[in-house]
Amino acid sequence: MAADALRELRPDLVAFQEAVVTEEYDQAADLLGPEFHLAHQADREPGQEGVEPGQGTSIASRWPLGEVREVDLHVTRRTAGFACTTLLAEVDTSVGPLVFANHVPSWQLSFEHERELQALAAARVLEELAGDRHVVLAGDFTADPDSAGARFLCGRQSLDGTSVCYRDAWESVHGAEPGETFTPRNPLVRDWDWPFRRLDYILVRCGEHGGPTLEITVNERVLDQPVNGVWASDHFGVVADLELPRAR
Repeated sequence: MAADALRELRPDLVAFQEAVVTEEYDQAADLLGPEFHLAHQADREPGQEGVEPGQGTSIASRWPLGEVREVDLHVTRRTAGFACTTLLAEVDTSVGPLVFANHVPSWQLSFEHERELQALAAARVLEELAGDRHVVLAGDFTADPDSAGARFLCGRQSLDGTSVCYRDAWESVHGAEPGETFTPRNPLVRDWDWPFRRLDYILVRCGEHGGPTLEITVNERVLDQPVNGVWASDHFGVVADLELPRAR
């Protein structure tokens, strides 16, 4: 089902969380087919109760990938035991040179301190790399838009003397609509009252004028309904169409 949906969407860039990669199997390649170039997080989950061995972060691109890097998000002792990372790749795309990043920080409810430090670490590396390139930052942030880490990334507050500004694709298109991607109406969500509901984001780095350097023309949730009674994941996916800004 997920493979059919992805192939119908025909995405150019994909950020996967909890995709399984082992010596025998590559889930992202299985879902997308042979047309994509792939980059995988190096240190993946070893496997434990409820977690398959090899789960981790991956990037897929229809264009060849340039340099691929990982940002170390093990910012305190509490982050041990989870494969948090920001995986990023340089890509020459149809809208120009771009840095595509998949940000997966710590998931625990009480770890907003770590998520702040992780957002800061990712943003600093992206600022070093960006230059005059577009930057798209996607991922499962495990935090809602009011969190300090999300506010920092969206330019609403600074952290440790640093500030950046990315445009939240959902907010750009839908304003204040909730946009929940992790909700108990999905029966695969085992947490009956998880306090954060919009966890999954696509952000576009802003320039000096006009907001994001790429215009966000579409942003929707996908895989947010069962197909033949089957849900694809405990998270809903998000998709965005990005274009060079039109003349005003």
